[in-house]
Amino acid sequence: MGPGGAVRHFNRRQVLGVAGWGLGLGLGPALTACAPARAPLPPAQWVGASHARGHRLRQIDAQALPAPAVQRRASVLVVGAGVAGLAAARACAQAGVDDVHLLELEDSAGGNSRGQVLAGMACPMGAHYLPMPGPQAHEVSALLHELGLLRSELGRTVADERHLCHSPQERLFIDGAWVEGLLPPAEPGSATARQFGAFAAAVAGVQRHATFAIPAHRAPWHAMLEDLNRQTFAQWLDAQGLNDPHLRWYLDYACRDDYGAPADTVSAWAGVHYFASRHGFHAPGEDGPADTREGVFTWPEGNAWLTQRLAQPFKDRLHAGRTVLRVTEQRHGVQVLAFDEAAGQVEAWTAERVVLAVPIFMAARLVDTPPQALRDACVLLQYAPWLVANLHLDAPLLDRPGAPPSWDSVVYGSTSLGYVDAMHQSLRPHPGPTVLTAYHALPRSERSALLAETPVPWAARVLADLRAVHPDIDRRVQRIALTRWGHAMAIALPGVQRHPALMALRQMRGRVRFAHADLAGYSVFEEAFTAGCEAAAGMFHGAPTRSAGQA
Repeated sequence: MGPGGAVRHFNRRQVLGVAGWGLGLGLGPALTACAPARAPLPPAQWVGASHARGHRLRQIDAQALPAPAVQRRASVLVVGAGVAGLAAARACAQAGVDDVHLLELEDSAGGNSRGQVLAGMACPMGAHYLPMPGPQAHEVSALLHELGLLRSELGRTVADERHLCHSPQERLFIDGAWVEGLLPPAEPGSATARQFGAFAAAVAGVQRHATFAIPAHRAPWHAMLEDLNRQTFAQWLDAQGLNDPHLRWYLDYACRDDYGAPADTVSAWAGVHYFASRHGFHAPGEDGPADTREGVFTWPEGNAWLTQRLAQPFKDRLHAGRTVLRVTEQRHGVQVLAFDEAAGQVEAWTAERVVLAVPIFMAARLVDTPPQALRDACVLLQYAPWLVANLHLDAPLLDRPGAPPSWDSVVYGSTSLGYVDAMHQSLRPHPGPTVLTAYHALPRSERSALLAETPVPWAARVLADLRAVHPDIDRRVQRIALTRWGHAMAIALPGVQRHPALMALRQMRGRVRFAHADLAGYSVFEEAFTAGCEAAAGMFHGAPTRSAGQA
């Protein structure tokens, strides 16, 4: 799981109407009989992203605003302090630009890689892990070396195991018990096992003829990949005769986890890329390990551990609570109008260069005269909403038979993406209170329901999902903090990968540059970080810098 991230990923779920939410897990009447009486819902609240600020852009006429109360200048102004914006600011600073400022909509940096503290325990509000970077993600690798997460020993790259996910890593609840890993079990020689092997062979066949990489644009592109890009993953699987329900559930889960949408929505390129860009797919019984997630970096607060360190050098030049209203490129610079949410006044910034590190649909609203590529990209992309729920538990939950409690727990057949345990990385010698972070990837039709003033129906839905495997959840949970992401990630739809509009935005070299995971057509940390680095690369070519100051 993990946005961004995510990205890598989050989860989101549904809305209202908790009745009828049985998951058909075959737990039997015994579990129902032993379940405690339903307790009142614990306190629940919305936390995190402010949709009201984001919607201000749709409500304010920048031409009718009062005269700016403050005039400021910068060499480089980065709009958006998510992963891409922080990467762009870092790259500029490393190039010797000492006058980089960031404007951030929210009250803290990090985008959908932010975290929070609940009952004294850190937990994520979005993306929560980072896989080991591949060779093409050299900017990410350099960052991890700088942070001490990677080091070179005798010509090998070695990870600091203190920051890698502790074992046990993943488990799946199926047929009344927990099993290790997320791949549904299959008896040797069964139809399911044969289809696992057939899918592994299909992925390997594509890998023999095409290269996959993260960042995706650093892999060569040819006819086979374009064919995958034109159809949905479900269509491609059907054509391969891969129709086993256990395999299809797992692949659907993988697509929702990485791309925010199911296999019948995302492209076949995206479905294959999920496996081929990293460790491939290994069926049980093959040489090597069965399919499982490779070593990943994770922390109780998720990827906020990374974004907090990226933001720290800019603490005096990171201006939070700023709703940017207009970006106008001029002959000798760029003017940016922003609304200071705390002071209730308009600021005017003048910068030599601006990096727009915001989603494409926002960039299209901000730019005074958007280029054709930006308008085309805005029409092209669709976004998946997410719901992330952090639940404070006063003690460990009762567990079902099988695999022990793990970092990542997923329920077969559930529409949620499961939950991670924020205290799994803790070195405390005995179990105790913890925070579970449940992820829900929602259909786009439910985005408006996330705007509900009360979080109670959503909290009830999260509990209903968890209650199916943890009947004591109601008496253990003390508080629920929910984060809504209306546009959490761009969906990797057919036709999106290598679209000319996205490629054109990535290559623009004017005073206004674009940096966001949207440019890749899907959202993971490596894509966002690389986009920020590339937008800043060569920006000044040795031009002199100056210090910021009031005009």
